[in-house]
Amino acid sequence: MMAPMPCWIDTHCHLDAAEFAPDADAVRHRAAEAGVRLCVIPAVEVAAFDGARALAHRWGDAYALGIHPMYVARADDDALDRLDAALQAHAADPRLVAVGEIGLDYFEPQLSQGPLRERQERFYRAQLKLARRHGLPVILHVRRSVDQVLKGLRDVGVPGGIAHAFNGSRQQAEALAGLGCKLGFGGAVTYERATRLRTLAAELPADAIVMETDAPDIPPHWLYTTAEQRAAGQPQGRNEPAELPRIAAEVAQLRGMSVDAWAAATTANALAALPRLRGLAAGFLS
Repeated sequence: MMAPMPCWIDTHCHLDAAEFAPDADAVRHRAAEAGVRLCVIPAVEVAAFDGARALAHRWGDAYALGIHPMYVARADDDALDRLDAALQAHAADPRLVAVGEIGLDYFEPQLSQGPLRERQERFYRAQLKLARRHGLPVILHVRRSVDQVLKGLRDVGVPGGIAHAFNGSRQQAEALAGLGCKLGFGGAVTYERATRLRTLAAELPADAIVMETDAPDIPPHWLYTTAEQRAAGQPQGRNEPAELPRIAAEVAQLRGMSVDAWAAATTANALAALPRLRGLAAGFLS
């Protein structure tokens, strides 16, 4: 008899992205065949709320509602009120598991200074307050902004969550964990040149990490093509949630753990970070 396939949770996957529109059902089917039992679909703007929710219900997945810092510039003045209304309208929906994707982005030059920096910081803090009011954890975007994200978490106080695509320091990782946040690791950890990230993946406590793809973004190394390859006509590989088990297997190897043990650990971590997932996962954990 064959051993059962490990079960995985992709804690951050933009299945509502335009890149998946032509074949979204096939993408989700491939993920299920690979053992990805749940995906968390974080909305990035008000216009995406209904679509993320519909896909989560269609496939038995989960979703989050929020306004991404890179979408703050085009958000309407009433966007925060509409987020509040959506969180209230769907408060009883067990598939609504977090407020997200929210946070701060200081990587993009236009977002790191002036009015847009101030606007995204205002949106971030307002959404933290909405998460606290609605009793939901947060899914955080922390690109070159971990210290400011931490300050907001300390000032407002929210019931934990996930720092998605974490790429900070050991000290920052420990600070986030101390505030009840798990750290999302995905395709970036598969690059040998990402030495600091791989060291963190190997050495952080096992209960600190959740797995994600951020698909279609952050492809693992086996999907990446250089600028020269693309210029020669070789397309960039599209990241999908079906890549999660292979990404996770690399982390398990870095940690000297079996894949089965790592699947069990990261699933438990995802359920701790996003407690509403427990009800959705009951079927495959029993």
